[in-house]
Amino acid sequence: MTEYSLHAEIKEWYSALGGEVEVKVDDFIIDVVKAGMLIEIQTRNLSAIKKKLGKLLLTNPVRLVYPLSKVKWIVYVSNSGEFVRKRRSPKREKIFDLFVELVHLSDLVNDKNFSFEVLFIEEEELRCNDGKGSWRRRGISIKDRKLLKVYESIIFNDKTDFLKILPKNVGMPFTNKVLAKELGISIRLAQKITYCLRKMNVLIIDGKKKRELLFKVPRKVISKYNE
Repeated sequence: MTEYSLHAEIKEWYSALGGEVEVKVDDFIIDVVKAGMLIEIQTRNLSAIKKKLGKLLLTNPVRLVYPLSKVKWIVYVSNSGEFVRKRRSPKREKIFDLFVELVHLSDLVNDKNFSFEVLFIEEEELRCNDGKGSWRRRGISIKDRKLLKVYESIIFNDKTDFLKILPKNVGMPFTNKVLAKELGISIRLAQKITYCLRKMNVLIIDGKKKRELLFKVPRKVISKYNE
């Protein structure tokens, strides 16, 4: 898989905070090691790193870093790389969007050595109408992604931290439809959220309302949720 500049630039950002980059641990090269923690940066396709994380977690504290774009600029270039035009993307990713990828390794969150960090960033995405890209983009290729700014970092140290995603007024139990309405997201994304939380063992099914599943936080974690 081709790595974009974004990956290297996030490593540099961590290095400026005191982390050591490109460190060999066992049979792996780790993106960043800081204060004894192994930090792996994945800018897309979290499923691709699941096997590596699973092995590292056996003996090491590991943090997975995943960027979300608070601001994205789309820069179009010619086949020769010359600037054509630039526009701001209307899409603004929110914290809920991490679950689109987290579904691929939500079971790893149960490991006591695992933590997850979201970086809200401003990025620049270089595109070229070369006919070689995805059909969804009508053949337009993504040539590179570049980091412009880091706005904020949100760390999930424990699986119960993910319960803060749930709005306080959602009520218990709740359906995917209710969750989607409260968060202002699609039902499909709400389904991904409840799936992940169930895999983390911080949410359980509590019957049905007509044809819809009902969910609630189990008693053993409800005190943490209410903090």
